[in-house]
Amino acid sequence: MSSPAERYAAARRRAAQASMFPALEEFALDLGFDLDDFQREACQALERGSGVLVCAPTGAGKTVVGEFAVHLALRGGAPPGGAEGTPGGAESTEGGAEGTPAGATRRKCFYTTPIKALSNQKYHDLVDRYGAEQVGLLTGDNAINGDAPVVVMTTEVLRNMLYAGSSTLEGLAYVVMDEVHYLADRFRGGVWEEVIIHLPASVTLVSLSATVSNAEEFADWLVTVRGETAVVVSEHRPVPLWQHMLVGKRMFDLFHDADAARKHDVHPELLRYTRDTMRRLELGEGRSAGPGGGRRGPRWRGPMRPDIVDRLDREGLLPAILFIFSRAGCDAAVQQCLAAGLRLTNPEERAEIRRVVESRVTAIPGEDLSVLGYWEWLDGLERGLAAHHAGMLPAFKEVVEELFVRGLVKAVFATETLALGINMPARCVVLERLVKYNGEAHVDLTPGEYTQLTGRAGRRGIDVEGHAVVVWSPETDPRHVAGLASTRTYPLRSSFRPSYNMAVNLVGSVGAEPARALLESSFAQFQADRSVVGLARQVQRNTETIEAYGAEAACHHGDFDEYFALRVAIADRERALARQGQSQRKAAAVASLERLRVGDVIRVPSGRRAGLAVVLDPAAGGFGEPRPLVLTQDRWAGRVGPSDFTSPAEVLARIRVPKHFNHRSPAARRDLAAAVRGTGLDRHGGRRGGRSRQPVGEDHRLSQLRSELRRHPCHACPDREEHARWAERRRRLERDTEELRQRVAGRTGSLARTFDRIVALLTARGYLTPDGAVTDAGRMLGRIWTEADLLVAECLRRGVWDGLSPAELAAAVSVVVFEARRDVDERASLPRGPVADAVDETLKLWSDIEADESSRGLAVTREPDLGFAWPIYRWARGEALAKVLASGHEIDGEMPAGDFVRWARQVVDLLGQLADSSGASADLRSTARQAIAAVNRGVLAYHAAA
Repeated sequence: MSSPAERYAAARRRAAQASMFPALEEFALDLGFDLDDFQREACQALERGSGVLVCAPTGAGKTVVGEFAVHLALRGGAPPGGAEGTPGGAESTEGGAEGTPAGATRRKCFYTTPIKALSNQKYHDLVDRYGAEQVGLLTGDNAINGDAPVVVMTTEVLRNMLYAGSSTLEGLAYVVMDEVHYLADRFRGGVWEEVIIHLPASVTLVSLSATVSNAEEFADWLVTVRGETAVVVSEHRPVPLWQHMLVGKRMFDLFHDADAARKHDVHPELLRYTRDTMRRLELGEGRSAGPGGGRRGPRWRGPMRPDIVDRLDREGLLPAILFIFSRAGCDAAVQQCLAAGLRLTNPEERAEIRRVVESRVTAIPGEDLSVLGYWEWLDGLERGLAAHHAGMLPAFKEVVEELFVRGLVKAVFATETLALGINMPARCVVLERLVKYNGEAHVDLTPGEYTQLTGRAGRRGIDVEGHAVVVWSPETDPRHVAGLASTRTYPLRSSFRPSYNMAVNLVGSVGAEPARALLESSFAQFQADRSVVGLARQVQRNTETIEAYGAEAACHHGDFDEYFALRVAIADRERALARQGQSQRKAAAVASLERLRVGDVIRVPSGRRAGLAVVLDPAAGGFGEPRPLVLTQDRWAGRVGPSDFTSPAEVLARIRVPKHFNHRSPAARRDLAAAVRGTGLDRHGGRRGGRSRQPVGEDHRLSQLRSELRRHPCHACPDREEHARWAERRRRLERDTEELRQRVAGRTGSLARTFDRIVALLTARGYLTPDGAVTDAGRMLGRIWTEADLLVAECLRRGVWDGLSPAELAAAVSVVVFEARRDVDERASLPRGPVADAVDETLKLWSDIEADESSRGLAVTREPDLGFAWPIYRWARGEALAKVLASGHEIDGEMPAGDFVRWARQVVDLLGQLADSSGASADLRSTARQAIAAVNRGVLAYHAAA
């Protein structure tokens, strides 16, 4: 208990603060909870007139600072008797913030977010507080009350306003940039920097970020471009987070106490138990290794997913998010829990779940629901279980989010996309693995990613504490987990680079030279200039090490550098020949599959479907590489492709396939599989699977190099392998050092140089005049917002898309927006006729642009991807969803519904730009509007309405 004197002193301090920060006191009275120290510090900086950067963990309450900026804007210029719930009301109009006189131009606040779902969420929050008259919403899909004093919008909308010189910007006093750490996003991050650089100096910027380790560096840059900016960093979580590891059936604390967590000291009992487990596994493997040395010991089998959920339920740790870094893994986890009979809901909750679901899917046609797996999905929801990933229909994901936030769904299996933005806190977060696929390779989670994922655990105002559980496996070292859990290393790295659209907009709004200066003031250039010093030091250290390695590699028999160069040349030649052989094998497999007919019996040489199979349908439907439908002798029916064949498919026999054979019928599959086995052919053909190793004809150049190697004096040196190891180290370090030198040379003034090259290319193509003015074509380019902006502009200028029907136009434009999740070797097929012609023209234009970019040293425009042309063409023609998804050019079969909706919306977005483009003909604009109407049906119409 404090003494009367201490309480009196505290009251005096509060009174002094109230007189210094009257707006903050007004704002705090309506909150219903006490402000944390970091929130109060940031709000006070705002009321003093300073910009502010707030870095705090997920769920700490950063958005309160953004809402205070909204309060300041409304307080400064609210109309008399403002909307219900507006602090200040008529009284504040007379006095106003900082003495704003009555009748002054009202002040505005724009609240920007990175994704539409967050914008919608924030719009509803602000409407609940300030009333619908005071708040607007502007996203790519929605425009509600855009002239309101407070407008919530996506960051791209504000960027476009700034370039267009929109009258909506008049009176703008505050801009809140929520989730500002998105500027590290390699696809969209540059938009944040464009906005920060171009906002008028009179606008106060409120930047809200997750905890980053270089907040001070980011703030230094903000000061240079925006003026005074206060930095408020809080690493305190309002709900404490406890870290655990699940080893088999036992749960351990990762740290003994908070002090151990600070020192990264793993709980001794956990270390002892995992060491014992590893020893048992290794001993078991050693005992069971056969004469050939094969390790066939007891493989580690971690806890089953249903057991993990059941364990969390028993320990009162639900609701939980279980992160599995695979879409298929998330769906499989729900199925495993259903098969295990898990039920986490009571009858009242099940009835409410069904009511919510049925009310949200009424607009989706019944036949589409069955294609989307609706009944299996509903069964999982009613038991309190769901998946959440980008492959799901957006409507389904939104239902999962709503039910989880309401506590009706108790366990969600999610990919890491859930950690981005959407407010879905849980009591517990489980990480099944600490490795994820980033689109190119499997990589370890970074400390920043680990913090972001586990930051979901612990709901403010509901949970006393949050829990993060990592599932142990032999590859998981508890000390590594401890490092992830207690490291603050999430640096913010700029992804900003000039684009064609940005160049014409900058030149058009400020002129070529001032535009150059603006780019030099970006965070990207700020970071580049700072990093050059460290890189130059590293080059010097590497040069000294290279000399030392060279001395170790020296050989008294002769010139070892010359000898080593021959070894490198031989290795390079062998790799090139191997690649060539692989390509020839693939082509042979494709040709053999194209020749197959119904009833042919073939042998699938390797993979899960290895063995004999009969061809049921040789056609691949005209979509890319041949993928015949087969039935194996093990009764599996499905499509196989060239990747299943390490050698050409050989017809071994023929059997009769009934005319109307139904491969979905178990009885029909059983009878025909028996006929396949009845051929008497060996399923393995006398050799086990594995790649066919055809002897490659001796290569003349390779023979020559090997002969030179054997004749070289250093070949006889007894220490040649030791010399070679040092030479290899030196070669790698030389390569790395050369890259460093290029980075040092490229970083100084790098953005301005890139901008100059872009301007030169645009001038040569007629988008800018030689004296720096923007042409009509340039103005048209300035209103195209897509990654392939120049390619779209060129297609419009050349009339590539003129004369197409609505469905043909949707297919033709899809190639410039779509990008497959994984690389597919062969080119996708296209609808014959006008679509194929238009795409061929687009590819020719792309090839021309790519050559121009390469010759000028610019990053090349991504090659058009044909993989979405058939699905969007069929959809725009009104075909059924099942047929549309089956025509996707996917490695794994059907295109996921969520991917289809996402890409279709991007096609609609580009069609909308064409419909409004000054560079498009009247007919093309009309066709684009018809195409939008044709695409916005069924699952797309639901999403447009939502």
